[in-house]
Amino acid sequence: MPDATLDARGLTCPMPVLKARKALMGVKPGGTLRVLATDPGTVRDFAALCEATGHVLLESGEADGVFSFLIRRAA
Repeated sequence: MPDATLDARGLTCPMPVLKARKALMGVKPGGTLRVLATDPGTVRDFAALCEATGHVLLESGEADGVFSFLIRRAA
């Protein structure tokens, strides 16, 4: 169960990543954020975000056009 969830469905690049960065600031270190998005570009964007910031992309997937990402905030 994630500590927080961000619904970014319907938003296009770069808004899902920008909103996720802001939402992660509200998650305690080591906590998790679930992000839901519909923009296919978010797959590479969230991988790049985690690589650049030290957060961990625990899982990602797609179902019915909705991409789901589970991110653990860096300590």
